[in-house]
Amino acid sequence: MTTAPPRIADTASVSNTAVTVQFALAGLVWGSSFLFMKIALEGLTPGQVAWSRLILGGLTLGVFVLLRREVLPRRPIVWLHMTVLALSFCVVPFLLFSWAQQHVSSGLASIYNATTPIMTAVMAWAVFRVERLKPAQIAGIAVGILGVMVIIAPWKGLDLTQSLVAQFAMLGATACYGFSLAYMRRFVSATGMSALTFSFLNIGIAAVIMALLTPAIALTPVELTPWIVLSVLLLGCLGTGVVYIWNQNTVRAWGPTRASTVTYLTPVVGVALGILILGEELTWNEPVGALVVFLGILLAQNRLSRLSRRR
Repeated sequence: MTTAPPRIADTASVSNTAVTVQFALAGLVWGSSFLFMKIALEGLTPGQVAWSRLILGGLTLGVFVLLRREVLPRRPIVWLHMTVLALSFCVVPFLLFSWAQQHVSSGLASIYNATTPIMTAVMAWAVFRVERLKPAQIAGIAVGILGVMVIIAPWKGLDLTQSLVAQFAMLGATACYGFSLAYMRRFVSATGMSALTFSFLNIGIAAVIMALLTPAIALTPVELTPWIVLSVLLLGCLGTGVVYIWNQNTVRAWGPTRASTVTYLTPVVGVALGILILGEELTWNEPVGALVVFLGILLAQNRLSRLSRRR
């Protein structure tokens, strides 16, 4: 997941330099996560990849919670909301992305992940009614959809091959992210949880759900190599653990809008690593579609009007 959630609670002050470093590292790690998934899928099933990253991420965050002696919320309604988020923000999209990456390149997966802000704007406006969009923002959503169509390239023929189904699966995953981010804003923004507590509950509850699903999704033979093990560890402990704390620190220091620009870094990293390490190839419509999506994001988040006012 690469879009910053809404502000949950203030945390101890972090220097702006430290926040900038954490922001850059978050973009690097989250952009690399598509490479890690692709490598892990060489020896694991999609269910095992999603299972591993959530279990490892939950354990990593649990260690930080114990070290910091964080106090968990007591109200049952908070746990209920966080369970909804565990499913919609972690379990379902992680499974969808893992399955889809069997059929698409890691670079293309990182490009589709960048549609999350568009999905968030749609959900916040049309489903949860927590935002009122201006005409320019609605136009931005339309531009973002156009960008997705350029990436899908319907002129090549919609024959419902696995690749096309996988692309729709990734859009389903980013729709889950958009739902979750709007849900957070509507139901979780006033709970007073720290960045670490929020991240731990989000990933930890998802890890418990995955543990319960172990017989159905994880108990199949695996083929492990040092590269697969390393990729799973980085994907789980770092990408699904530590980076969530960095991201929350950035949200609190910069605000959700500025922090969400990490979305612009991840596809650049993902595409570059796919080409350099996996030898993947891009067709012209994929980067062009990504640029159109980014333009839609700028419009949907009302950034262009803010820039014009500053001038």
